[in-house]
Amino acid sequence: MIVLGIESSCDDTGVAIYSAERGLLAHQVHAQNAIHAQYGGVVPELASRDHIRVGLPLIDQVIKAAGLTSQDIQGVAYTKGPGLAGSLLVGSLLARSLAYAWQCPAIGVHHLEGHLLAPMLETPQPSFPFLGLLVSGGHTLIIAVKAFGEYEILGETLDDAVGEAFDKTAKLLGLGYPGGAKLAKLAELFSDDLSGHPYLPTKFPRPMTDRPGLDFSFSGLKTHVALEIKKRTALSELNELSESDKINIAYAFEEAAVDTLVIKITRALEQTGYTQLVVSGGVGANKKLRAKLTELGKAKNMTAYFPRFEFCTDNGAMIAYVGCQRLLRGEHEDLNLTVYPRWPLDKL
Repeated sequence: MIVLGIESSCDDTGVAIYSAERGLLAHQVHAQNAIHAQYGGVVPELASRDHIRVGLPLIDQVIKAAGLTSQDIQGVAYTKGPGLAGSLLVGSLLARSLAYAWQCPAIGVHHLEGHLLAPMLETPQPSFPFLGLLVSGGHTLIIAVKAFGEYEILGETLDDAVGEAFDKTAKLLGLGYPGGAKLAKLAELFSDDLSGHPYLPTKFPRPMTDRPGLDFSFSGLKTHVALEIKKRTALSELNELSESDKINIAYAFEEAAVDTLVIKITRALEQTGYTQLVVSGGVGANKKLRAKLTELGKAKNMTAYFPRFEFCTDNGAMIAYVGCQRLLRGEHEDLNLTVYPRWPLDKL
């Protein structure tokens, strides 16, 4: 079976073609960062309009890149939720229209299921059951993945997602939007001899690690950053942060955020007894997180699986893969069009 996948849950348009026999044939992602940067965040109406603008041309490009024609497509998968309502509607309408025109089945896919199973696009693949850490701008979840379609949420954030905390901290440091990756890059410049300011270094708390449980909270960490910036600015003769201040704060924040994730995952591994961990979502591309979880794997006799960087962020490949698996199981949908901006994974 050959399936076209369309991802449009937020501000990236992802299109891919997956073959049950040959694997991923082609994929492309159109990012909207330049559109939303001037506003400091995603503007839903602008996101929807851009999905409309690029959707069909992107599909044409991917079909050609795979060496196929529309007649070769045997199913269409699309993101049904969660996400921005307008963006979801654009992708779903496009997918359902193409499926109707091509006389093939269509299937709506849960966006988070796509992220969880993105490592299935790689070699080697994890086997069920495994523990999932889904970390992005909108979600921070620890999930027991018992089988395909069987998911139990063990822990989640009570406020900001970790990716959101990265972006907000980057904004406080004047790094622009989206700033999470820029913050991580800045943190790489830290060294112990970075002594350009008398107020060095700092250490932020690891939130909610002093109590049992697997839930997260990152809003307080962001507040600590804001207070630290205020203190350092007051000590500055120019009443502004020096470059060494920014590097130290970025480093301290990333250390705290990553350590918090690692501490909670360690607890989850002990609680479940699982020996495999899948890390997915945009923050899954963070080098420090990957390194520390790889070290944890060696210490705990656990194998950590990471999708390649391009499959950490939103993409059509993960949607095409999950859609293909569901279509092969005989699932399909009628012509009623429904999207779910809010859709708990454990209610799938």
